Amino acid sequence: MDNADYITGALRLANTRTDDLETLRAELHDEPWWSSRLTEQDLNTLREVAANLRQSIEAAVSGEHETLTAEINRLLATYPPRPRLSRDGPERHREWHIHIADVEAPPADEIAAAAAWGLAQGVVRYGTDRWGKCDAPTCGTYFLDTSTNRTRQFCSARCANRVHVAAFRQRRRP
Repeated sequence: MDNADYITGALRLANTRTDDLETLRAELHDEPWWSSRLTEQDLNTLREVAANLRQSIEAAVSGEHETLTAEINRLLATYPPRPRLSRDGPERHREWHIHIADVEAPPADEIAAAAAWGLAQGVVRYGTDRWGKCDAPTCGTYFLDTSTNRTRQFCSARCANRVHVAAFRQRRRP
């Protein structure tokens, strides 16, 4: 994983529904080494971490730098990254990678540490003016605008298309 992956992981967890364990597992399907091991205790931990991530990103979106700093530092203190170099896996598929927490720790600890690290790295790399919240009325998903012109308003093309089609239809009404 590189820092971009950690940033993506932080956003994924912030935007994840934490209603129940199966929903969380489905949301984290891209990380099977975490999702397959999740327990109810992990769900409770990650529900709180996701709320803290949303609060942190909201602080970035609204320019509340002191709140952002305090929230990220609290996450990093609670779930400190403890990088470990690893080369586990089947012999012929072994690749070097880094675990962000002790491999014996519960998955929630590693997910939380990776998300806290990713959010911190995202702020360091992109500042606070590139974090956004989708402008689609029923969405509210957080995103990081990495476009060159910094004009992104929606979390995805799907949300943008919905809003634009609705506006077009509204204009066409007699």
